[in-house]
Amino acid sequence: MRKLSPVEKQAESLTKWVGSPASIVAHSIFFGAAFLATSLGIITLDRMLLVLTTLVSLEAIYLAIFIQMTINRQSEALAEVEHDIDEIQEDIEDIQEEVEDIGEDVEELGEDVEEIGDDVEELGDDKAEERRKQEQKETLQNIYDTMQKLASDIENLKK
Repeated sequence: MRKLSPVEKQAESLTKWVGSPASIVAHSIFFGAAFLATSLGIITLDRMLLVLTTLVSLEAIYLAIFIQMTINRQSEALAEVEHDIDEIQEDIEDIQEEVEDIGEDVEELGEDVEEIGDDVEELGDDKAEERRKQEQKETLQNIYDTMQKLASDIENLKK
């Protein structure tokens, strides 16, 4: 999220204050004082209404601008979150594909183990032992390669 300018910080503070109980009290005191001043003859009713109407209109205009600034900032933040969610979804899809690939590799390993078992039965003890060791090396190399690829993909996803 981007850093707020001083004007934006002030607008946000003012918008928060206007929506507070302190604002209700301050506005009530101000309006009460305006009508009290009219009742005491300090200012004429027409002049007080003109000033009060002008002030209230200006306040409404500025508050509408400040509120729109807040809405725009929130929209930007939501757009950033939406972008992050899209990236996360893509990462999840990539991970799912990797998991499927690992599942296939596990199936292949299971088949290799079955073949090794069949070969042990067919070959004599010495030849079977040598072949078994060779196939184990190949299987371990396949597992190692698969794990390296997975680790690389996970690192890429972290970025």
